[in-house]
Amino acid sequence: MKLEKILDKLGSIEKNSFIKIIDNIISKSPKNAKQIDKILSSSDKGLKSVDNQNISKIFALTSGEFQEHIKCEFQEITSQLDILIDIIIRDGNCIMKQDWFSRLYETEIKHIKNRIKMLNADFENNKSELSASRKRDYKIYKACLHTAYHNDIENNRDAKISSDELSIILTLSKQLGLSQEEVKLINYSILPIKKLDIQEVIKGLKNIGVIFYSNKENTIYVADEMVRMLRRVRQKEVAEKFYRRTLKLLRAPIINQIARDHNIDRILSYSQKIEEIIKEGVSFTTLLSEDIYKPGSTLTEKKKTLNELCEKGLNIQNLKGGVLEEKISSLIEHFENVERDEKVGISLDGFDKLLAELNQSLPKLNKQIKEQFELQDEFVLKADFLLDYNIKPRDILDLIVKEDLSKFIKDNGIKQRGDDILNILEHYKDVENLYLENYENVAYRNLNLLKENGITVKESELGLKFEELTKTIFSGLGFNVDDTLKNKLNTKKDMMDILLNLENNEIIIVECKTSKERGYNKFSSVSRQLKSYQNVALKNDLRIVKILLIAPEFSDDFVTDCEMDTEMNLSLMTASTLSNISEAFKTSKYSEFPHVLFRDIVINEERIIKALSK
Repeated sequence: MKLEKILDKLGSIEKNSFIKIIDNIISKSPKNAKQIDKILSSSDKGLKSVDNQNISKIFALTSGEFQEHIKCEFQEITSQLDILIDIIIRDGNCIMKQDWFSRLYETEIKHIKNRIKMLNADFENNKSELSASRKRDYKIYKACLHTAYHNDIENNRDAKISSDELSIILTLSKQLGLSQEEVKLINYSILPIKKLDIQEVIKGLKNIGVIFYSNKENTIYVADEMVRMLRRVRQKEVAEKFYRRTLKLLRAPIINQIARDHNIDRILSYSQKIEEIIKEGVSFTTLLSEDIYKPGSTLTEKKKTLNELCEKGLNIQNLKGGVLEEKISSLIEHFENVERDEKVGISLDGFDKLLAELNQSLPKLNKQIKEQFELQDEFVLKADFLLDYNIKPRDILDLIVKEDLSKFIKDNGIKQRGDDILNILEHYKDVENLYLENYENVAYRNLNLLKENGITVKESELGLKFEELTKTIFSGLGFNVDDTLKNKLNTKKDMMDILLNLENNEIIIVECKTSKERGYNKFSSVSRQLKSYQNVALKNDLRIVKILLIAPEFSDDFVTDCEMDTEMNLSLMTASTLSNISEAFKTSKYSEFPHVLFRDIVINEERIIKALSK
């Protein structure tokens, strides 16, 4: 669930700890202080009186400093913060009742204690499956950690690992190729581990700003944005669902080798080993730079293997980067963009239909999804419910074994040739609604995200598609999109995109601009274009109520130039703003959008949505 949506659910007291931390960061002149001040300047009473949308923006602007704040908390080595964060960043654990979180925490403590016993037994047993080199790595790390922790006790100080010691130990674990789970087990074989009171645990996490707790609902909320940040703190480069998607493309011998390297039980099945590799916290970068290749592979062979994995397996073409490290970084960035994107790959109606038919064809799936994502509700195959947990159609289909996928495809008359999952997503795609849900991606000409979300389109067609979608949205807002009058006015030289006929010779002119670049910054050329349209309309005795320019975003310079223009009644609107206004209009009392609300230089989404909700 997005941060803004969570903040909307909570009272001021429940948000207090989080606000205090951001306030403290702001007081220390953070990197983006100017942009933050610009947001705060509209409020006389400081951060506490800022609306939730702007608090989310300020959190994004202070994310670097907030991340450092969380890292500092790790110096309190007995805090169990690694255990707790590893629980709350798992797919499906971003919304939890207190008793459910308590159960997960208790299970995790028991699991760690059992694993420590097994690890200690492996240390002592000469016949254990641990290789001599792996035992050596464990012993080196354990000896260094022991010294770092106990040297304070010997000097009559509280046992603590300093930030300098911590950075050295983290470097050591990385160089030894230890997974996070291996590090955790060795840490807690030295430090005493005990179950803490759950109320104290929740209070501690709330005080450092990583969770919100609703007293009324007895529920813990972890924002999607926070989950991504906590993953970075724990050096987990991608979400579990993307890690799983990648691992499932690897052959059994490679999975067996990775499992062997990280002391994962060899008698487990292929699927179980994949889940254990994910739980172990094996670095995704290490996996793709070293673990998935045959011994002795050259750099050229590694790049070829990775390209094939991405193009044929993950359906990602032309991965950026000339060297292996750059390609891996590009893949991680791609997964981050897919996760941030709120679109689901098929339309919402299609997702609901898919879940209903999956439940009918595979009656055990509900239980499987519930257990996989550690969800508390009894019935979880509901689109809105799953999307609150950031679980999308592809994430569900990735968990279904091939035999069950084949059965589902046959049961529902889905195309059988080619990739099963892509065929299923195509079958449940509602193209018109899907394009509208991806309106902002079309505006940004983001072909990769469009493809990931189930839309195949040529780049040359995106400009026209953006115009068509904008027409559809304005029609949905109750406007008369008058192509007849527009075509009558247009000349070979001056061809406006959209004309909204308000009757009585009054019109609104709408111009649509797509752009890959961040911050649309071509005011001089677009203003000449719009003034030409204006002159054509005026010559035909039409009154221009408003000219609207729709683009993915606008640079500060563009907005300033627009403010200084005295010849046009021009307003700027981002694609996301128009999309959100359209959604709010659907539940409003209006049958036709009150166009008088289009009165800002940069259309204020929040003000308009509030007006529609009255």
